[in-house]
Order: sequence, then structure tokens, then C-alpha cells
Amino acid sequence: MLLDHQPIRARDSLQRFVFEHNAIRGEIVHLDATWRAVLERREYPEPLRVLLGEAMAAAALLAATIKLAGRLVMQIQGPGPIELLVVECTSDRTMRAMAKWKGDVPLGPLPAMIGDGRLSIILDPTEGRERYQGIVQLVGNTMAEALENYFATSEQLQTRLWLATDLSRAAGMLLQRLPADGMIDPETWSRAVHLGNTITRNELLALPARTIIHRLFHEEDIRVFDSVPYGFRCSCSRDRVSDLLRMLGPGEVESILEEQGTVELTCEFCAQQYRFDSVDTRQLFVASVIPSTLGRIH
Repeated sequence: MLLDHQPIRARDSLQRFVFEHNAIRGEIVHLDATWRAVLERREYPEPLRVLLGEAMAAAALLAATIKLAGRLVMQIQGPGPIELLVVECTSDRTMRAMAKWKGDVPLGPLPAMIGDGRLSIILDPTEGRERYQGIVQLVGNTMAEALENYFATSEQLQTRLWLATDLSRAAGMLLQRLPADGMIDPETWSRAVHLGNTITRNELLALPARTIIHRLFHEEDIRVFDSVPYGFRCSCSRDRVSDLLRMLGPGEVESILEEQGTVELTCEFCAQQYRFDSVDTRQLFVASVIPSTLGRIH
């Protein structure tokens, strides 16, 4: 095993590893400050908080499996108490997340919280490639089961995930069997999944990634790569909000001003507030031509 011991794990990082001579890859992610930054901006009920933490860890793991300059957006929608859950992860390894709910959110299986929902994975390249969106029915009792079903249904890849979260940390581990003729021993995949199933929630949250890899797979031929950092960052800005108001048009904006005195918008991801008075909005429409890129506001 190609592995160096590290007594203290790096915070907010993702660790990739592969099984040598077998088409199996793995990843472990730990989100500490990134996860807390989301919690600090909105108070979520406990069942939703757990689900959102697991979704953030899962999105980081999914993004690491894709070579993409841009962003990955994981979205869950349904008619249940949790109406919407969104996690965005960029190729710069920054993340943001939010959720909307109504009433009491039960602590239970995914269908009780989401209802008959759907899971979407959106790949939005920075440039040069078309936007991709995969949508499947939300199947499974847990976030991990729902994503495993997504990979089996949409990508035809055998994938296993282990996810965990508490008030200060979110973590996850992924194993994925890649398509490669003659490069994988079926018993190796079964053994890897069996070993993965032995990890506890507390171990996944607390132990350094390299320690987890060593404990689980020390008898396997493993190559471990350098870890990469993750962090919270919201892409909202006053300029983006200004572009959004221009899209509404002067008539709609003027109507809001007459009714409320100012135009106020709050980012649902980071809770940053933006306020525009009559002078601000007048300046928005001084230019007679609106840039064609305004359709990409998020």
C-alpha cells in the first residue's frame, strides 16, 4: 500500500485513492468550516440539517469524479415537508448549499421527508461544453441509497457511499467500480464494499482520511493521491443582483419601488442582503443595451 501516516487530518479536504490493477476508485471528504458556514446562515430543523450535511459531502464526492471546469449542482425536489434542497460545488472546490421546507420535518426515511420526489444532477461547464442534466426518481430511504440508485440508473456505474454529519462536521466516502475490460477482479469489488461497510459514523467523521484508508484497505494495493482543500463561497454579488433587476425591466422594478420604497433581495444561500433605492435603480437602466450573458444568473 502506497500510504504515509498522518496523525492529524487536514480540515475541509478531499482525499482520492485507487485500487492498483483494479478499476476501482475511492474518495473521502471531510467538511468542517464549510459545513458550519452553511449552518451559521440559516437555522434548519434537525432532520433537514442532517440531510443537508450528507448532501454536501455527497456533492463534493460526486464533483471529484468528474473532470469539469465549472460547477456541479445537486438538487432534490418533492411535495413533502422538504420542498427543495440544493448543493453547488465548483471546480475551484468551493461549495454552497440551501434548503426550503414547510411545517415540521419528520426524522425518518427519505420518502417521509421529501415525498415522491426527484433527484437532479446538473453539470454546468464554464465554457466549451454543453450543460448536462440528469434526472431520476428519488429512490431509497437514505441520501446514500438515492445517489447509488442515480449512478446505477443514469450512469450505469456500481457505486457505494457512506455519509455522516453532526453539528460541526460532515463527511463521506465513495467507492466506484469503473468500466474497464479485464482490469477488475469481481471479488476485489465485493471485498472493498464489505470493508467499507465496517466503518462507523464516528470513525468517518473523526478519523483522518489516510487513517481510514489504512484501516479498511491495508491488505489491498492502494495508491493515495494528495488531498485537495474545500471551502465555502457564495457566488452572489451586487452586480449579479443588478443584472437580475435589469432582466425584470424598468416597469417591474418601478412597481416594486412604488409599493415598498426600496428593492430588497436576500441571497438564499448566504443570507446576504442587497438594497436598491430609486437612485440605484435609475442607474441600472441608464445603459440601453443589456448584455446577452444575463441569462446565466444563478
